[in-house]
Amino acid sequence: VMATAFEWHNYGKTTIGNRSDIERVPIKNLREFYRKYYQPDNITVVVAGKFDEKKALEYLNKYFGKLEMPQRELPKTYTEEPAQDGERVVVLRRVGDTQLVGAAYHIVAASHEAYAACQVLGQILGMEPSGPLYRALVETKMASSVGNMNIASHDPGMLLTFAEVPKDGDLQKAREVLLNEIEKLGTEGVSSELVNRAVKQILKQRETQFANSASFAINLSEWQAYGDWRLYFLHRDRLEKVSAEDVKRVAGQFLVQSNRTVGMFIPTEEPVRAPVTSRPNLAKLLDGYKGRKKIAAGEAFDPTPDAIQSRTTTGQLDSGIKYALLPKKTRGQRVFVRGQIKYGNKEYLKGRVFASRMLPQMLSRGTQSLSFQEYKDRLDELKANVSFGGSSGSLSINIQTKREFLSDVLDVVREALREPALDAGEFDIIQNQSVTQMESMKSEPQALAGMAMQKKMSPYPKGDVRYVPGIEEGIEMMKAVTIDDVKSLYSGFLNGAHGEIAIVGDFDPDEALTKLNRMFAGWISSQPYERIPNPYLPEISGERITINTPDKKNAIYIAGMSAPLGDDDPDHESMLIGNYILGGGPLSSRLADRVRKKEGLSYGVGSQFQASSKDDNGMFMMFAISNPENSPKVVSTIDEEVTRLLESGVTSDELEKAKESYLKTRKGGRAQDGNLASMLMSNLSNDRTMEFQKVGDERISALTKDVVDEALRKHIKKDKLIIVTAGDFGADDKKTGDSESESGTR
Repeated sequence: VMATAFEWHNYGKTTIGNRSDIERVPIKNLREFYRKYYQPDNITVVVAGKFDEKKALEYLNKYFGKLEMPQRELPKTYTEEPAQDGERVVVLRRVGDTQLVGAAYHIVAASHEAYAACQVLGQILGMEPSGPLYRALVETKMASSVGNMNIASHDPGMLLTFAEVPKDGDLQKAREVLLNEIEKLGTEGVSSELVNRAVKQILKQRETQFANSASFAINLSEWQAYGDWRLYFLHRDRLEKVSAEDVKRVAGQFLVQSNRTVGMFIPTEEPVRAPVTSRPNLAKLLDGYKGRKKIAAGEAFDPTPDAIQSRTTTGQLDSGIKYALLPKKTRGQRVFVRGQIKYGNKEYLKGRVFASRMLPQMLSRGTQSLSFQEYKDRLDELKANVSFGGSSGSLSINIQTKREFLSDVLDVVREALREPALDAGEFDIIQNQSVTQMESMKSEPQALAGMAMQKKMSPYPKGDVRYVPGIEEGIEMMKAVTIDDVKSLYSGFLNGAHGEIAIVGDFDPDEALTKLNRMFAGWISSQPYERIPNPYLPEISGERITINTPDKKNAIYIAGMSAPLGDDDPDHESMLIGNYILGGGPLSSRLADRVRKKEGLSYGVGSQFQASSKDDNGMFMMFAISNPENSPKVVSTIDEEVTRLLESGVTSDELEKAKESYLKTRKGGRAQDGNLASMLMSNLSNDRTMEFQKVGDERISALTKDVVDEALRKHIKKDKLIIVTAGDFGADDKKTGDSESESGTR
């Protein structure tokens, strides 16, 4: 029960340790443990009885005083067991003749003022014959005995109760009665008579201990271990003041279902255990093992833009879709395909936003000739990973497979695209999953903060395809989608005329082109295509939004703003590097160094900058995850770092390091085949070649401090920042998801 109740704290481990540890522990480890803890600064000596105090001190100084004080400091326990979020149950089956059921509840540390009431509460539960458990279980012969144990400890401890049940008794019924009797004390309370009786019993036990020198000395040393030997007497004073109201209060706090761990011992005639196996002799096992033949190792690929461009073939399929092919030797003969189909426009797609979200998932749920399971089995046979994604106006295709299977995989993908099952039963499953996922977001800080940010950054009216609904509204919109809506979207909009597809890896270009032409040939739609624009909106103003999410241990900070520049703007590279210095670096950045490492305020912090290739619209974002108590400090500290960056600019040293690191990251990204395929597809979409990436690298290399500083000051405006914080901020008058806005304030 203790091991199950404590997930993190060492109170869940028995002091003596695991049997195998005892049998196998190296003597060196024992010596190190002894030298670390068996030192004079870790000793408490208690002398009790009739003795000469002066002589005793002389002996203590003689034998203990000569021990050298160690230079090291003993480590302090820092693990804190978090609040339990639900009942835990452990069942033990072994040979035996009596059943047992027990319940344990986390309570306060022995030094806590409420521990006296907790001890009285435990005493009442185990009391004979007037205790509630005795009357409900023993007098009714449901159990043969009951008992309790208060585990006093330095850190928050446990209150345990148990009932011994005859072998032929009803263990489940005893469990039900035990838990009911325990937990109703929090609502019904106990009588003053029971409390007074329990206090008298505990104080009598203390008097008995006090009269025995050995017992008294041991108890003083125990309380010293709890924090201070004087607590022994302070606890006595607290016990004498415990009232029935105190007992009811702690019962209501701690004797609750979410805080309990239930254990049941069920006797068996014979032990039924899985065998404990030993590790095999690896030297013997692997002696002479040669493995299999080597897989294809791939080639030494040059990821420079010029080299990539020289090896890439581009063109247009018969249907109109653009393609880019880059054949190269890869490890394991892997090949990556990235594609997108573009459809519809902002007028025709009105009212079809959630159907657009459902469509990609439906394409992965089987075809007219393959059931969902058969479709998955076929891809497994071909060792292929295939996924569809996208949103309004765009359907993405991602494929990863091997050279020998690419042709067959493309046939399966063609069937999924051109002959999908669009089964009503599968639709119901996906819709239910989507709704459930959205409902789970209603109290999550990160989801609520992200949604609030999206709504502020995309303030389009309801009905516009770019409109961002709230979670509740989104759930209703998702529920309203029908399979007929998805079928109508598919038949009226999806086509093979608009889009791009790129293949990178080990493949035959001619064979691939033949398959791609067949995949999209003759696929037209009745609705025209026009890209949905996402322009910069200068009317978006800065705002401070706070969302209270009770009982959520992590708080989220998100700050964002848009800027009027695209990825071809002269300031684009300066913003990339400036952001990298502020919070985009993977290992070190100003935000990470200050907020996480120096101040210790955040578990994760960073910033992002990205700009559109189609619209003059850039997006700057910052984020941090923290303890809700640290959230105000997170906000102010990040604000200080942004202010420092804008006022003082970047340093020449960090600029050079950032440029070098960022260029290496870009080069490494081009060496990853999946990333490269996505890059080639993006080039097709934007009528670009690898010359665009080359120019970008050159611009980054040439950046100076003055150029970066000027761009940052030009495009990052603190009064335009939308700052959202969400977490359990302890506001009693706010419900989950409610927010306060202070427009334009910092």
